[in-house]
Amino acid sequence: MSLFSKPKYSTVVVKKKDIPKGMWTKCPLSGEIVFNKELEDNQMVVPKSGHHFPIGARQRIAALFDENTFVEIDAGIRSADPLKFVDSQPYPVRIKKYEKESGLTEAVVCGTGEIHGIEVAVAVMDFRFCGGAMGSAVGEKITRAIETALKKKIPCLIFSASGGARMQEGIFSLMQMAKTSAALGRLAEAKLPYISILTHPTMGGVTASFAVLGDINIAEPGALIGFAGARVIKDTVKQTLPPGFQTAEFLQTHGLIDQIVSRLEMRDRLRDILRALYLRKLPPAKK
Repeated sequence: MSLFSKPKYSTVVVKKKDIPKGMWTKCPLSGEIVFNKELEDNQMVVPKSGHHFPIGARQRIAALFDENTFVEIDAGIRSADPLKFVDSQPYPVRIKKYEKESGLTEAVVCGTGEIHGIEVAVAVMDFRFCGGAMGSAVGEKITRAIETALKKKIPCLIFSASGGARMQEGIFSLMQMAKTSAALGRLAEAKLPYISILTHPTMGGVTASFAVLGDINIAEPGALIGFAGARVIKDTVKQTLPPGFQTAEFLQTHGLIDQIVSRLEMRDRLRDILRALYLRKLPPAKK
């Protein structure tokens, strides 16, 4: 009978090793799990699906410019508090929080550098700082970047990533729309190229001013671009809106965007466009 008796087993508990947090990211398009180091090395673009995750201003600058050519300008310009604005926190307290979280002093980094040997002035917005909102400091820094292009007679690039004008500065933030647009008007009179690159998201007063005034408007794939939110527009016009009407792809089809360019191809594409638009004698392309 011992042959048919229930055998006795000893139980061994094996603990599954925990996967360290912050090592993997799930692609929202394909569901693919991507190793974070691989994602960072690929400029935050998922290799298979091509989904573009947000990228910081300094990381974008490092990938865009020839090595050791970028020189930051106007880094000391910071937000003031002209309205003494207080909601649940005073505005200056929020600014300190944004500085700590982003490692930046404002929502835009400006400077000059070379792309394949072509010198340009550039302003790169960073959504991590107050959602990239445009206040007086952001408008001033972008205007000065445009004026640097005028002074040096070089092209100007602006990478937009913003929720719009900064509410804590009220009318002062809205005035930046006119100021930046006027500076771009002077750039156009000087026949110097301005290329606008719209990234996810570009909304509000930024879209309504310098972001769509480029000689060529480029967008990253899947970028959300618009003025007001879809719900606000629907409630205003009382009509059903077409699906994806604020995506880069929809706007290219309807003429607002000239090209959609992957972040991985942006550096070379900008070189080609600058060579076509920039009329001065340029050095040979660098590999």
